[in-house]
Amino acid sequence: MTDKTDDIELVRGSGNVFADFDAPDAGLRQLRATLAAEVIKTLDKERLTVRDAEARTGIAAADFSRIRQAKLDRFTVDRLMRILDRLNRDVRVRISVAPRAASGKRSGPSHLAA
Repeated sequence: MTDKTDDIELVRGSGNVFADFDAPDAGLRQLRATLAAEVIKTLDKERLTVRDAEARTGIAAADFSRIRQAKLDRFTVDRLMRILDRLNRDVRVRISVAPRAASGKRSGPSHLAA
C-alpha cells in the first residue's frame, strides 16, 4: 500500500468573507451578517421561537425566520439594530476609516465591526 499525501493550500482570510470573494458592499454585508448573528444568538439563548420573538417585539415572525435563514437582503443595518433593541440588547458599533489601496481594491478586512 502506498502512502499518498495530498497537497493542501491554506489561505488566510481577511476576516470578511464577503471581501474575500469580492462581493459588492462587503463591509455593509459583513455588518448586517454580524448583527443578524447577534439576533440569532439572542433567540437561541432565550429559547425564543420566531412566534415568541414576534409577540415580544412586535416584529413579524417571518422577519425572524429570514434572519435565521441568513436572507438579509431586505434588512438595513438600522432595522437589524432596532430588532436587537426590541430584544433588549445594546448595540455598539466601532468604525474605522482608512484609505483604499491605489487599485481600488481593499487591501485588508473591512473595518466595520459590531
